[in-house]
Amino acid sequence: MRKIAIIIGSKSDQAVADSAIAVLKEHHIPYEVQVLSAHRNPEELDRYVKANEDSVAVFIAIAGLSAALPGVLAAKTAKPVIGVPVSGKLLGLDALLSMVQMPPGVPVGVVGVDNGKNAALLALRILNV
Repeated sequence: MRKIAIIIGSKSDQAVADSAIAVLKEHHIPYEVQVLSAHRNPEELDRYVKANEDSVAVFIAIAGLSAALPGVLAAKTAKPVIGVPVSGKLLGLDALLSMVQMPPGVPVGVVGVDNGKNAALLALRILNV
């Protein structure tokens, strides 16, 4: 079975990732977590997506602030991308709006603010497990 790639924009997003990880572990789904910012590590993010295109089934992108990570990922792959907005100064509304306002041709599925659990559950449905 191909893995779920959980990409967090920074270490501060780890708690949200942990709720997704708990669901994936419960269902024995292989996963991998990477800390890759769309702004601070764009080349590294690009290399990761290219190197893992065949082994990843779904990307879960967890980010706050400008929350560009899910959109950047969706522009680099045809795999499903699930965005998880992280709460911040505007209670995550800024990140949520950034994720749901993708241009045509760059789809991102978005779950609620800080809801890594639902992101993992949606990934399971995409995988039909």
